[in-house]
Amino acid sequence: MEIKEFQKLIEKIYYKKDKKRGKERTFLWFCEEVGELAKALRKGNKKAKEEEFADVFAWLTSLASLYQIDLEKAIKKYKKSCPKCKKIPCICKEKK
Repeated sequence: MEIKEFQKLIEKIYYKKDKKRGKERTFLWFCEEVGELAKALRKGNKKAKEEEFADVFAWLTSLASLYQIDLEKAIKKYKKSCPKCKKIPCICKEKK
């Protein structure tokens, strides 16, 4: 499934509910899912990790739709290389 298709599917399933909840509260739900992913990464099995990655991606997609961001268009930033150093692999220095 293409990202654009996934975003449209998530909109069909959740957009009305997310819009009613509002951007700020939807963002808080997204953050909660990131926390669940962190927990799964720390002690979950592969299936739990896969489920939490899917949940985080779905919530991120919902947020993008609420803010009218086309994810397919947004990720073009990374189409050719690292957007900062312009290299593959990235050679940017880590922030301390």
